[in-house]
Amino acid sequence: MTAALRVFLSAFALDYTAGGTILLPMGRGGVVAKIPLTMVPSRGGKGTIHRERRRGQPMANAVLVTDMLRGFMEEGRPLYCGADARRIIPNIQRLLEKELAAGAKVFFVCDHHDEDDIEFRIFPPHCIADTVETEVIPELAKFPGEIARKKRYSSFAGTDLAQRLKKFEPDKIIICGVCTDICVCHTAADARNLDYPVEVPADCVASFDEKAHAYALRHMEKVLGVRVTGNAPQALPTPRFKPAAAVLSGDTADVYFPRAIEILKKEGLNPVATMEVFGSRAGVLCGIEEAKALLKEVLPDDCREVWALGEGEPITPKEVVLRINAPYRSYGLYETAIIGMLAHGTGWATAARECVRAAGNIPVISFGVRHLHPAVAGVMDYAAVVGGCKGCSSVEGGRLTGLSPSGTMPHALILVVGDTVKATEFFDKHMPPEVQRVSLVDTFMDEAEESLRVAAALGKKLGSVRLDTPRERGGVTPELVKEVRARLDQAGHRHVGIFVSGGMDPERIRYFIERGAPVAGFGVGSYISGAKPIDFTADLHEVDGKPIAKRGRIPGITPNPQLQRVM
Repeated sequence: MTAALRVFLSAFALDYTAGGTILLPMGRGGVVAKIPLTMVPSRGGKGTIHRERRRGQPMANAVLVTDMLRGFMEEGRPLYCGADARRIIPNIQRLLEKELAAGAKVFFVCDHHDEDDIEFRIFPPHCIADTVETEVIPELAKFPGEIARKKRYSSFAGTDLAQRLKKFEPDKIIICGVCTDICVCHTAADARNLDYPVEVPADCVASFDEKAHAYALRHMEKVLGVRVTGNAPQALPTPRFKPAAAVLSGDTADVYFPRAIEILKKEGLNPVATMEVFGSRAGVLCGIEEAKALLKEVLPDDCREVWALGEGEPITPKEVVLRINAPYRSYGLYETAIIGMLAHGTGWATAARECVRAAGNIPVISFGVRHLHPAVAGVMDYAAVVGGCKGCSSVEGGRLTGLSPSGTMPHALILVVGDTVKATEFFDKHMPPEVQRVSLVDTFMDEAEESLRVAAALGKKLGSVRLDTPRERGGVTPELVKEVRARLDQAGHRHVGIFVSGGMDPERIRYFIERGAPVAGFGVGSYISGAKPIDFTADLHEVDGKPIAKRGRIPGITPNPQLQRVM
């Protein structure tokens, strides 16, 4: 095996066939070659790659649970990581259950500092040896695993973890815990330097700093070659936003902007001015791509600079997310449109992210277009996907995101046909094969009975049933989901998932998960579509190179090294 091939292998978490070969992926899942495991050297030192297992022994993973300790996870402790960190606990529990059942070995890697540790020059004293802060939280302590104590960020620095892993010879290393940007990231870097394939489930890591969390996930994936899984932000194609005629004409602007432009034209004034845009509170930025499409139409090619944060990036209050430097009359008319795009888009994306976090590794689909004016329905669905939803229901949202629209069938179809099974069979008969077969089962009969009827009719073709029981009948409950699941399993329909919708929000999603409801997906409507916009403000900070600002603001360019030039 060549050195180049070794480097290629080490960069990916590879798939294996039952016959003991490695499948080398290329493009969209194509296979370049099949290499017998016996051809791949076992780990013998730096630069070699472990792949060979002992004869007859199945592949198994090592799970590093990083710093899920009372010192970081209990409110009131000096380095409490916050409510967002506690939300990953159920996700880690499910991860450990799954991996232990598959033969994985778990290592609880625990901060364990001396009283005068040098780290306390940076952070407050925490997790001092032999104190309760060094104990694994009770929710995870029940799982079997080895303790590995550390004094530095990386789980490998000053520990014998590398030697323990060498004895176990894991297929790959899965890292979860806190903090994404500190101990998780440094541990991932050292594991990759030891040539291990590394996987980080995005819904099983957290940090007290949302921006640093997002940056660390990107860094691990793009630079370290870590496979980031779970509800990581999905890469979207550049959306094809086209500014509406009413926006380009200025008809959607506050009237004082067209009046101001008219005055400047008549006075012959058109200085090069710098405008900065910032939000009032933290959130998930969305609307930048739509704003860029507008600016590309109106700014002069030979005199423009546009700097921006990326779509989907976490933002902090008052952080500059967009900076425009161009002749003022080329863009001044569109201030209302730009901050409106950002205000609504960021509000929707932020609400979607809250639902996605609550759902953990269960996908969330945006179902909220029915609550909006049709002119903005697709943009809302796009923002929901930017916020982390795995799909959206509108055709326009699908066009903007590059995803196939998600949906089952309306109650109206079933009511017109007169029978749920017959309507589902018609759906199966006339819809193309790439459309998943999902049946709505709460129209005429008991949900469990209706589920059994459609499952018997469609057999393996049925992907899921959707529960959308109206409030007048008590709504969907965890107990109902469990009953439907049990009845389907008893009848041999284990392949049929259960999709839940109707009044879903983060609190209700957590309620279902905490009670162990076997939900395959959540549909969220008005919580996302009805989200409060995040106010954005646009201010001029330079005119013809001279620092300037209105009272209460600081003249001159506001530093933000995270901004990238996009135009």
